[in-house]
Amino acid sequence: MNHDRSRTWIFASLATAIGAALRLWFVHAYPVLDGDPLVYGDIAKNWLLHGVYGLSSQLIDGTAVVHPTLIRLPGYPLFVAICFKLFGIENYRAVLYLQVLVDLASCFFIAGFVRRMWGARAAGVALWLGALCPFTSNYVAVPLTETLSVFCVALAFHGLLRLLENPTAGRLLVLAGAVSYAALLRPDGALLGVVLIPAIVIYGRRQWGAAGIVRALKLAAICGAISVLPFIAWTIRNYRTFNVFEPLAPRYAVDPGESATPGFNRWMKTWCVEFTSTYEIYWNANTDKLDIANVPARAFDSAEQQQRTAELFEDYNQTATLTPAIDDGFAAVAAERIRGHWLRYYFELPLLRVLDMGLRPRTESLPIDLRWWKYGEHPAQTIFAAGYAALNLAYITAAIAGLLRWPRLAGAMAAFIVLRCLLLATLEAPESRYTLELFPVLMALAASALSRRSHQDAGHSLANDLGFGSSF
Repeated sequence: MNHDRSRTWIFASLATAIGAALRLWFVHAYPVLDGDPLVYGDIAKNWLLHGVYGLSSQLIDGTAVVHPTLIRLPGYPLFVAICFKLFGIENYRAVLYLQVLVDLASCFFIAGFVRRMWGARAAGVALWLGALCPFTSNYVAVPLTETLSVFCVALAFHGLLRLLENPTAGRLLVLAGAVSYAALLRPDGALLGVVLIPAIVIYGRRQWGAAGIVRALKLAAICGAISVLPFIAWTIRNYRTFNVFEPLAPRYAVDPGESATPGFNRWMKTWCVEFTSTYEIYWNANTDKLDIANVPARAFDSAEQQQRTAELFEDYNQTATLTPAIDDGFAAVAAERIRGHWLRYYFELPLLRVLDMGLRPRTESLPIDLRWWKYGEHPAQTIFAAGYAALNLAYITAAIAGLLRWPRLAGAMAAFIVLRCLLLATLEAPESRYTLELFPVLMALAASALSRRSHQDAGHSLANDLGFGSSF
């Protein structure tokens, strides 16, 4: 027994050390400290220095002013502000080092969840899958919400299992805190609560029987109430500051009074299916000139439509601004494309966007060419990207194999995956990072497939998960 325990500690320590080394290497080799990270940093700095949750801007005379904003939820700016308070204003390195610790903690929560589900062997596999995952490790080097969002998912599923085992106030607070903070980080983080709060009732009934349904309903209600408390304050603040009802954050990250360019966004949605177009077209709108040569042929249904789109690009490039007239022009083209191909718009393109986000090599923050598949131009990069894609596919394949065995809590895990994919299908500009929140679940399911499972767990079924038992 002592020998087995010592060996477990050795392997866990080794996995932690290698995982820490991998993450620290990303922090030092490929940090990303521009773009959206600076937006979060600016909000955090103004919150600390001026007491204003807002963004900085410069007037013509060079004077800096701070104006309130609601384009980002307060979860991540709060995290950055705490780092700035403790380690110095604009010390982004401290943010990254702290994210290393957070991501390693995620690995242990995933392993803890798996251990309670399928035993020590599976937990060891899960720990190594988490520690060696380059995709989640990569994002500790980026001051964005991904690392903390992954942590919340891992903690929440672990917390759900612990609550079902022994429903105490402390465990309920942990689950509610993880669910609430996930939504405070990003609006789509609310999906975690949408899945796990009903799961308390569904699995609680199965765990405690019909007599326990009242207890399960009470726990779910308390968890939901605690989870929404921070959003009451956030909604009140937004109403007082902007006179708008906004409990989360705007869909297109614009403050009240700013243009959301709905016509251009809808036009993008009629053809954009991969990250290259997101990078070259979508991200450059209203900031830089756009090159019509970067728009693929699938964006045009006719020569006349292509000509109209080219004219819109020419008008836009004169000022690099999507004026209302130009936006209306894109809206007209989008309406024409949708009217002629509604099946493509509502089903085919959303599916392709989700597939791109899930299967594309996750090299967007690495020095890899956007068109990584052009072997003749950069063979080493193509080989590396292909290997990255294969590794990503291996995680997904192993997870699917684990899910097909329908282990305990598989219903909650499957629901989280499906709902998140459905939400991502509504986006007009795919980014692979939006699927990182799925990795705690993928790692857990993969661990169940890659390790031996007990006879009891092997006999688990969808019928049991839904509460029908053997009579189904």
